[in-house]
Amino acid sequence: MKCPFCSHLETQVVETRVSEDGVFIRRRRQCGACEKRFTTYERPEVSFPAIVKKDGRRIEYDRGKLLASFNLALRKRPVSTLQIDSAIERIEEKLLNLGQREVISSRIGELVMRELKKLDKVAYIRFASVYRSFEDIDDFRAMVDEVRK
Repeated sequence: MKCPFCSHLETQVVETRVSEDGVFIRRRRQCGACEKRFTTYERPEVSFPAIVKKDGRRIEYDRGKLLASFNLALRKRPVSTLQIDSAIERIEEKLLNLGQREVISSRIGELVMRELKKLDKVAYIRFASVYRSFEDIDDFRAMVDEVRK
């Protein structure tokens, strides 16, 4: 595998770990030239359902977009990347288990909200405020009251 720092083609695996849920393998690698370390993830390649947007457009599932949403909601919050990866894995597993060729985007939004609620209440409210288009302080108050219960 090519080193992301110096582009040297020879890297060595120094540690291999299987994720807690067994969905992916994490490998720590070290470059033979610059000796810097980096992490790679190995996961099976699967076909996710197409995402149907509110306006009817169909787009391909993009893990990067899901990760960006989590990172934005969890910005400056005490949640590890491993916890985020695990949450995304659970969402992806649910999408695959649906057995559908298409999924509406609101379904994914609800799955994200469910995972954020487990991870961090502040991030959950951040995401919900954008996702549900809060218009005033009463919307926030209602969401905070719901989280407190």
